[in-house]
Amino acid sequence: MSSNSRKVIIVFKDGTPRDEVNKAAEEIKSKGGKITQKYTLLLGFAAEVPEFELQMLNSHPHIDYIEDDGIVTIQK
Repeated sequence: MSSNSRKVIIVFKDGTPRDEVNKAAEEIKSKGGKITQKYTLLLGFAAEVPEFELQMLNSHPHIDYIEDDGIVTIQK
């Protein structure tokens, strides 16, 4: 992962055509990003996305939310 990229989870709105999800993934890859995981329960994927592309994705009409991908732990 380059220093100008972030690991994120991108989730699309319910009813978004799979074609739109695939187009967004291809756009990320064409800008130097990488799809690291495709989800089946959520309509979306995890990716390493260049910062400049992340700004563009924030205004994508089919994206519900984008959040940082990472390990979450809890204390007992």
